[in-house]
Amino acid sequence: MHVFQPLPVDTLEFNPFETIGKDWALVSAGSKQKANTMTVSWGGVGVLWGKNVAFIFIRDSRYTKELIDAGDFFSISFMDNEYKKALNYCGSHSGRDVDKIKEAGLTWNYKHSIPFIDEGKLVLLCQKLSATRLTEDSFLSPEIAKWYPDKDMHTLYIGEIIEAMAR
Repeated sequence: MHVFQPLPVDTLEFNPFETIGKDWALVSAGSKQKANTMTVSWGGVGVLWGKNVAFIFIRDSRYTKELIDAGDFFSISFMDNEYKKALNYCGSHSGRDVDKIKEAGLTWNYKHSIPFIDEGKLVLLCQKLSATRLTEDSFLSPEIAKWYPDKDMHTLYIGEIIEAMAR
């Protein structure tokens, strides 16, 4: 297990367009008995309702969504480029069918019983504040529908960042 140090959220310095949109991250949820992770490239960080928050989007069909819906917490693990193959694997295989962590060569770790990826360079531990399912009738631009040809919609999760950790 790696040693993580607490990191004040207000000292985070990264480009979210690069770090989230191009480098990707792993969102994890569940418990020590049953956890799953998945690759995300849609999301962000900011301030909402007077709290430091992270937000992510998860499709209805994803196994990790079931675990996020069942609990109160999730984590976001940002990885170094050397883990791009693992990120690809975790984004293209279902935890319903395989042990993604083992197959991707990653390791679980837990803080406050929240699962996260031990190989992460930066980890955000989040408590769910809101879950809003996106619907076609909420799209203000018709071109958004192209992202949903099979109607596998996203849910927007907003979580308060209760702790940030870095190695």
